[in-house]
Amino acid sequence: MAYVVTDLCCGCRYTECVTVCPVECFHVDETMTYIDPDNCIDCGGCVPVCPVGAIQASYLLAPDKVSWIEINRARSAETPTIISKLPPLPTAEERRKALSA
Repeated sequence: MAYVVTDLCCGCRYTECVTVCPVECFHVDETMTYIDPDNCIDCGGCVPVCPVGAIQASYLLAPDKVSWIEINRARSAETPTIISKLPPLPTAEERRKALSA
């Protein structure tokens, strides 16, 4: 079972998760990150460092979030691997506040 980045990452793209991943399974596009489910070793190290709670174990996803498993699979095949932290998006702090409200 892999971990999955959900829509909560969209508009934030905090990349603290990338810095703790031992297998370089994160991919990135202009709006968010994705986890390659074939490379994820299920260590869970990324979960507590995500400032918006966007990463969840695939087996714990709510029914309305299950589609993110395949979205992560598809987008990780189409986007570059990321191995170091990037600055968050300009909208990240506003999005983070909205998600925590």
